[in-house]
Amino acid sequence: MSELARIAVLIPCYNEEAAIAKVVSDFKATLPCADVYVYDNNSKDRTAEVARAAGAIVRSEMRRGKGNVVRRMFADVEADIYILVDGDDTYDATAAPALVLTLVNDGLDVVSGRRIAVGGSAYRTGHVIGNRLLTGLTVMMFRLKVLDLLTGYRVMSRRFVKSFPVTAEGFSIETELSVHAGRLLMPVAEVNTRYKERPHGSISKLHTWRDGLRILFAIAGLVREERPLVFFTAICAFLMLLSLGLGVPVVLEYLKTGLVPRLPTAVLSTGLMLLAFLSLASGLILDTVTRGRWELKRLAYLAVKNPHDLKLP
Repeated sequence: MSELARIAVLIPCYNEEAAIAKVVSDFKATLPCADVYVYDNNSKDRTAEVARAAGAIVRSEMRRGKGNVVRRMFADVEADIYILVDGDDTYDATAAPALVLTLVNDGLDVVSGRRIAVGGSAYRTGHVIGNRLLTGLTVMMFRLKVLDLLTGYRVMSRRFVKSFPVTAEGFSIETELSVHAGRLLMPVAEVNTRYKERPHGSISKLHTWRDGLRILFAIAGLVREERPLVFFTAICAFLMLLSLGLGVPVVLEYLKTGLVPRLPTAVLSTGLMLLAFLSLASGLILDTVTRGRWELKRLAYLAVKNPHDLKLP
């Protein structure tokens, strides 16, 4: 017999006094059966007080960074369906029931809200370009089917949340969420949702260049961890090309004159070629280790009940 699903709305926020009350009230009105949790990330304003007055369950995470907050929420909150949404009132709360229904009816583990801007300044040009570039790079590296990598609106199953090893500290958490689902071959979907302008008094915490570079480095780190053969093969190819570029002229000169006048260059070229083969060997070894880790994570994921077994309240 199907069990009645427990739904939790998870809202990480920092200095969102101007928006948090409306976010909480909107989700409580749209999903009256859900528990709404607000995790205050060491705010300097009245965010926690306002959220509590609006009816949310308020908890704190003192370590700054969205990744730290999400790690704490996933560990603390017990539910069957999790709705993760930013606390800046830019996402459409009325879309939540449709996202939850899609998750349960289709037996999915993640349903992401793909942002469709409805206001002139809702989605800044720099953020749009950065999101497209980072999404394209991640899709290419991990063979994902994702159109909006950095969306802050996701509905997730318990087996996704409880098998997710959070390592990110900041906004790169969205990248980790997508890569985790893709690497474990989880069933996922994207649904178009309205993306609104921020309310007056709410300021974006995302810095286009700084956080964009952090996300880029996070993608590189995930490639190293999840696809080490690709990562170290790329390093191997670079070192080989550099070695050949330095060594070929030396070899040609030796064949022509029988002399090696540029001995340091010859030694450097040889060293680079040795490093290239060491890099390739490292990739092969780590690829085997990663496959073992993948199997363990897959088993942990499969140990949690399927969303198909749930009944919506």
